[in-house]
Amino acid sequence: MIDDLKIFITAANKNSLTAAAQHLDMTIATVSRRISALEQKLGCELLHRSTKGLTLTPIGESYYQECAEFIDALDQRISNLDQTLNSLKGELKILAPVNLGSGPLDGFWRDFVQQYPEIELNIELSNTVQDIRDTRADIALRSGTLPSSSLIQKKLGHIEPILVASPNITFPLPESIDDLQQAPSIASNMFADWLLMNSQSELHPLNKEHRHISNDMNVTLNLAKAGAGIALMPMSMVIHALEAGELVRVLPEWRGQNREIFLVWPYRRSLSARAKLLRDELTKFLQQQTWFHPSP
Repeated sequence: MIDDLKIFITAANKNSLTAAAQHLDMTIATVSRRISALEQKLGCELLHRSTKGLTLTPIGESYYQECAEFIDALDQRISNLDQTLNSLKGELKILAPVNLGSGPLDGFWRDFVQQYPEIELNIELSNTVQDIRDTRADIALRSGTLPSSSLIQKKLGHIEPILVASPNITFPLPESIDDLQQAPSIASNMFADWLLMNSQSELHPLNKEHRHISNDMNVTLNLAKAGAGIALMPMSMVIHALEAGELVRVLPEWRGQNREIFLVWPYRRSLSARAKLLRDELTKFLQQQTWFHPSP
């Protein structure tokens, strides 16, 4: 009915079905039919049609005075919304886990702002899963298995957790799972329960008393570099330390369960051009990282 009211207001402003049809990019027949349908729905005549053009009936004048300002304001809001959604200029709010958004994605953020300087990033990092609607974020990066929800979930791929230790540890490197059970270890709360698997997909739960525990994986990483014990950490966080020789891989035939990585956004919210761009650029960036395994 709002669309029909807009046609009525336009016809009244133009005093002509022909001019209204040209303005709305419709046929004259469509404009006439839609106005007639509106009049039938309202149970009254809104416009007098004559060879001299259109004039408002008294009831039509009342509807015009009541609706014209509302329709114009609605059109302006829709136009502003379209501009906001389709513009590559403006704010883009992203939620991400701390230990993925900071560190592994440092290069991505740097390249993104250099390539798209008019996009204003608002990056909120937290290891607590935040409600994307409550935070009014445009898009969220999530790790781990997600529950079914009212969010669109795009799986990007996964990251493998691996066992690492400093080459300068004061105890022998484990050569078997039994040795690992006895070796000093460090863990973050997120990776405190070790469920290991090998290339044959054999699972081996390892219930260990860790020597050091932290709620931040960066602390775990630093303690591992210091030789405090063996750690199970995502490849994304240890790749540079492995390349620099600060860490070595322990029992390379074993690894932790894959950490699946998703982008999520609400079903009923249109992704802005900025969010779509970030989604595409992040997907491309991750596909180029040696520590990431993209989804097929």
